[in-house]
Amino acid sequence: MAATPETTAALSELIAVVAQLRNPEGGCPWDLEQTHASLVPYVLEEAHEVADAIRHGDDAHLKEELGDLLLQVVLHAQIAQEDRRFDLAEIAAGISEKLVRRHPHVFADAEAADSAAVKASWEAIKAAEKAANPAGEPSASPLSDRLAGKVRGQPALAGAMTISKKAAAAGFEWDDMAGVWEKVHEELDELKEAVASGNKAHAQEELGDVLFTLVNVARWCGIDPEAGLAGTNRRFLDRFSRVEAALGGNLQSRSIRELEGLWQQAKAEIRAAQSSGG
Repeated sequence: MAATPETTAALSELIAVVAQLRNPEGGCPWDLEQTHASLVPYVLEEAHEVADAIRHGDDAHLKEELGDLLLQVVLHAQIAQEDRRFDLAEIAAGISEKLVRRHPHVFADAEAADSAAVKASWEAIKAAEKAANPAGEPSASPLSDRLAGKVRGQPALAGAMTISKKAAAAGFEWDDMAGVWEKVHEELDELKEAVASGNKAHAQEELGDVLFTLVNVARWCGIDPEAGLAGTNRRFLDRFSRVEAALGGNLQSRSIRELEGLWQQAKAEIRAAQSSGG
């Protein structure tokens, strides 16, 4: 993608719009109140909405959500620029330099036969950068400390996968899949006991253990737990909408047997429509 005059003009306009929103004279009261910290929920929300648009394959939705995410980047840059800390130009220059530095097979004389070689090279360069940067994260620090910093800003599910992968790579791993399943059943039994005890704090801890172990199942199987849960959410809402429609929106006072029957009917209708290409 080349930096066309249209692209440059559109980005310049966005920067100017955000600067005006943050202008103490005539700007937006809400935008003027925002800080890096207050915007964290919006950054996460917009990133999740971009991912959702990608999963749905909706270009119009994706274009809109990418715009919302880009707004977050420009807004954070504007806030930092006002404090004379850094600006959008430094952000862009920094990531460009990093990409060039970490792709010597593209911008220098190194070679990479496949994506695995690219990943290995990337990690080696990244480690060398950290070791050479006194202000960065010490490469000799414990893995647990490094992981704590890495997952601090991640959603819990993504953080669990990151921890699981890194711990396994360091040797903290089951011998086979049977061991993983054994751990799942162990944690599930402990969750049942905690729920039966009525201790909500303990039950919450055990629920977390079950979820973390299921993330390990996903890692062993090479599947994405976030995508899996997102798909379940969509399927549930699709089926639930059909149950609602069948009952005219009134689910109160309905027996579980009736609701389950309508649920199974909804599943069958969706499968039939999918198999027929409808």
